[in-house]
Amino acid sequence: MQYRPRLSEDEYSLILNHREKTEKRILVIGDIHAPFQLKEYLQFCKDAYAKYGCNQVVFIGDIIDNHYSSFHVTDPDGLGGGDELDKAIASIQEWVEAFPVADVCVGNHDRIIMRKAFDSQIPKRWIKDYNEVLGTPQWTWGERFVYDDVQYIHGEGGTARTKAKNDMMSSVQGHIHTQAYVEWMVGRKFKVFGMQVGCGIDGTSYGLSYAKNFKKQAIGCGVVIGGHTATNIMMEL
Repeated sequence: MQYRPRLSEDEYSLILNHREKTEKRILVIGDIHAPFQLKEYLQFCKDAYAKYGCNQVVFIGDIIDNHYSSFHVTDPDGLGGGDELDKAIASIQEWVEAFPVADVCVGNHDRIIMRKAFDSQIPKRWIKDYNEVLGTPQWTWGERFVYDDVQYIHGEGGTARTKAKNDMMSSVQGHIHTQAYVEWMVGRKFKVFGMQVGCGIDGTSYGLSYAKNFKKQAIGCGVVIGGHTATNIMMEL
């Protein structure tokens, strides 16, 4: 029988610290729809980042709600465009302070203004970028990010499990506020997972009234470690 020596606590700590420094440990933050986010969600995400030793952050999309300009019916008694944007920027600044460097998947609510500008035949040169408007200088905005053979997208084309199967690639997404899960699909020569990360929205706010008859929102975030481990962290409500 081969002898396998046990590691001391100091040796184990050295290995763990090395892994944490070299292996991507990604905190995935769900849709927040500022300024209609759940106020406790930021601290919840900060706690998850610390607890799991994360060293990178991906926002999965819909950072801003843009209710005043939504394609859904808007509340006539709600905030005007300027006031809502001011509140959203103030909320987002708290996230910037907590996570100054991050990747952000562009969500369907994030791009509402761009879509309306496009429909109005306004050239892109007239439009400011997200960082300039929202005050997020070190956030990188994009449609898709890939780390450790895992893709991160907002997820407007269906569920995470469907995306993972269709692309045969581990996939993390948001968009669907009522779902939070990790599902593995295992074949003879490969395995991939689909993760829905949940969200951080306040379902009682008027900005989310279009979803008032939906299932209850799944409030949570996700952690992906090295592309091989994916975990949902659900918020106690």
